[in-house]
Amino acid sequence: MNGIGNAQERRARVTELLEAVGLDITLHGRRRPRELSGGQCQRVAVARALALHPQLLICDEPVSSLDVSVQAQILNLFEKLRREFSLSYLFITHDLSVAKHVSDRVAVMYLGKLVETAPAEDLFAAPLHPYSAALLSAIPDEEATTQRIRLTGELPSAADPPSGCRFRTRCPYAQPVCAEKEPPLVELRAGHAVACHFPLLASTETAAAPQPVATAAHGATEITVTGETT
Repeated sequence: MNGIGNAQERRARVTELLEAVGLDITLHGRRRPRELSGGQCQRVAVARALALHPQLLICDEPVSSLDVSVQAQILNLFEKLRREFSLSYLFITHDLSVAKHVSDRVAVMYLGKLVETAPAEDLFAAPLHPYSAALLSAIPDEEATTQRIRLTGELPSAADPPSGCRFRTRCPYAQPVCAEKEPPLVELRAGHAVACHFPLLASTETAAAPQPVATAAHGATEITVTGETT
């Protein structure tokens, strides 16, 4: 406990933390890691992270190794702790269903670069980046209302990424400018920014080729605006 308090105070803090994450000190307090289930181990990890009263928790794939029912329990625990301890979370995940469930805002990365940031509801309803749209189309849809976007081409090396836009080698809308110039992250809607020369500004229900590029001044920044769909 980083030298904080005496032995009695530390034991009381351990009891408090285990109870906060849903573990009974009398049942789990003296168990070794091998005697805990995956969900219980994750609860212990969360309790350890809370020990020093953080304001922000960075959670890297916190439920990826758990089965679906346990995932739901841990995600509900995160929400409970957020309210009780006024926490903020930075969730790092490949599971978009998890991102949608827990996030107020979502940032999408490709080869180490941010390509889109937006409120979660806006991103899932109308993504602006072709990569985001492809990711969202891969989420299982029981009603089959979303057409799967299948990306072609080899995934480039993160150690030697393509010039310009890193996604251009797999993007169906790539043009010569995508290889020549890296697109800046520009806010095109309120709180919704995208790094793309050909953002998906129109309806995503039908497919069409990118429209001619129009350049407009936005404050002190020049932005590229198009009207294509996926």
